[in-house]
Amino acid sequence: MKSPDSSRVRMKMVYASSKDRFKRELDGIQVELQATDPSEMSFDIIKSRAL
Repeated sequence: MKSPDSSRVRMKMVYASSKDRFKRELDGIQVELQATDPSEMSFDIIKSRAL
């Protein structure tokens, strides 16, 4: 998920830097999914991107 559009710029920057640090710490991450609402994260979508 991304930070909401209504968030302040500073909070968006904190979110982005935290997300990048988290991703670097995980080995084996090959696919990143971004969604703006839960309907974009259905099991079928996740499964199709993971294959």
